[in-house]
Amino acid sequence: MSNYSIALIPLLPLATFVVLGLFGRKYLSAFAGIIGTISLLISTIISLVTAYQYFFISGKINGIYQPIIALNYSWLQFTPSVSIDMGIMLDPIAMMMIVVVTFVSLMVHIFSLGYMKGEERFATYYAFLSLFTFSMLGLVLSSNIFQIYMFWELVGVSSFLLIGYYFDKPSAVAASKKAFIVTRFADLGFLIGILILAYSAETLDFGTLIARLTDASSPYFVNAAGASFIGISALTWGLVLVFLGGAGKSAMFPFHIWLPDAMEGPTPVSALIHAATMVVAGVFLVARLFPIFAFDAAALTVVTYVGAFSALFAAIIACTQTDIKRVLAYSTMSQIGYMMFSLGVAKHGGEGGLGYMASMFHLFTHAFFKSLLFLGAGAVIHLVHSNEMKDMGGLRKLMPITHITFLIACLAIAGIPPFAGFFSKEEILLAAFHSNKMVFFVALFTSGLTAFYMFRLYFSIFWSKESHVHENGHGEGTLTMKLPLVILAVFAVFAGFFPIASLVTSDGLALETHIDYLFSLTPVALAVAGILLASSLYKSENSKPQSIATTLGGLYTAAHKKFYMDELYMFITHKIIFNLIGKPAAWIDKNIVDGLMNLFADTTAQISDNMKGLQSGKLQQYASYFFVGVLGFMLLFIYLWN
Repeated sequence: MSNYSIALIPLLPLATFVVLGLFGRKYLSAFAGIIGTISLLISTIISLVTAYQYFFISGKINGIYQPIIALNYSWLQFTPSVSIDMGIMLDPIAMMMIVVVTFVSLMVHIFSLGYMKGEERFATYYAFLSLFTFSMLGLVLSSNIFQIYMFWELVGVSSFLLIGYYFDKPSAVAASKKAFIVTRFADLGFLIGILILAYSAETLDFGTLIARLTDASSPYFVNAAGASFIGISALTWGLVLVFLGGAGKSAMFPFHIWLPDAMEGPTPVSALIHAATMVVAGVFLVARLFPIFAFDAAALTVVTYVGAFSALFAAIIACTQTDIKRVLAYSTMSQIGYMMFSLGVAKHGGEGGLGYMASMFHLFTHAFFKSLLFLGAGAVIHLVHSNEMKDMGGLRKLMPITHITFLIACLAIAGIPPFAGFFSKEEILLAAFHSNKMVFFVALFTSGLTAFYMFRLYFSIFWSKESHVHENGHGEGTLTMKLPLVILAVFAVFAGFFPIASLVTSDGLALETHIDYLFSLTPVALAVAGILLASSLYKSENSKPQSIATTLGGLYTAAHKKFYMDELYMFITHKIIFNLIGKPAAWIDKNIVDGLMNLFADTTAQISDNMKGLQSGKLQQYASYFFVGVLGFMLLFIYLWN
């Protein structure tokens, strides 16, 4: 595969966006879905071929997978050593990500052919999907830290467009603005972190940056570790601020508040954003810079505890939500937390790199079963026209394919063997057990909660009561809606057997792993207990859930209200920032800044008004001025002469 062929992977979705964006609604509306899907199918095929050649033919040098710069163009040269380049870097995590992004995006494109059929802005929808896919592919293939930031922001813009696709709904507009604004605050930290790291290493290139900041004898490392602010080294500040950007994009606490509201977008968009693309960008970012993070224990500790807390926090909230898409949104936040703390407990190279490999493994498996869950939820919503569990129940007979595939995905995310999630989650738990016992027990408890809330969702949708929904002519939807469910279900079953440990590791060397069945007994037992508890409460209609909610009282209410995080943000922004900062700033702007400018303008106008009489156009007046001036000069000359 030539380097220029590899460039087609992101460029094909970009070309699709341009064509559909300019000509789609007017000329290509009937074919927009087909054009977008075929374009992405070609990108997916090229991605698979490229990944195969990298992993099994050309990627290894002396038994170690090496980064390969496929293309590089120097765009802006600041100094002889610092420039912003546009390039394509191929390495194990980039290869894994392009396969995952293109494949899941392809499934979403196919599913949307039926789900979005009849939409007035059908071509615009596919244009936005293509822009989002291009942005994510550009992000994961970036060869330097500033290039990744540019695509990072483009991902934010395209997700804003997709979340706010139904722009005539005030809730969708508010959700898109909320996602955009919250992630901008986090991205400011990311930008400052980039500047600190780039200033310290005097480069933006990933390879050079990592080499200079992981060599303890390097003057670059010495300067970064030696310079400090309030007792914290510049290196730690840079890494924590970079992680701040990742936490915003991956909806880690406390930047998670945009994620549930993002469900206002079309359900296939939710599958694309929350499965394998936008929300895992933060995990990818930490993994990309992991050698530097592993060199700084303080920054890695922040990653560990933010990830662990986010995983538990989101799982508790998910147990109380009634909107099926919001349950899946908090589930995503919890699973991303798993990936984050798995990176946090890892070391660079050798057996210590288990956490890194496990995180990438879980990112891989999670992409399939989570996108399956969202698309299955989309099929359900397509039938019942509601997101609320109370409007569902007993749908297994009306939706047999959706029922079976959704059950497979629930078993996978619950960590039941031999489904995909079992293998990756066990590796994460094992890495945590060997590194941090407290994080391990939090993760263990969270895994039990995951099984409970996912099967609460499953039983509420497909069992619980007799269905009162009548088929409205489409049943489970079109073939294009069913086919992605079946394909993703196959991967949710078998993806756990993929040899990630041999391909994607922290140091490029294969990692010997095996399943410790004795160790797995406890997590699996907890998962089974969670499923059985959910079955007893939600498989058939009864008063137990309401009774438990009443018994828990304020705790249940707080979890249902998402621990009032939205209210806290509203209080901080409206009562503190707007009132104490915004209003005084507005007064200063209006009365001092504008007032000073108005004073200058009024003074200038007054002077002009007073002077305009001197230019009356009367020749006699000008002659008088001339002779008076001459007389004045003569008197001045006589005075100076004497």
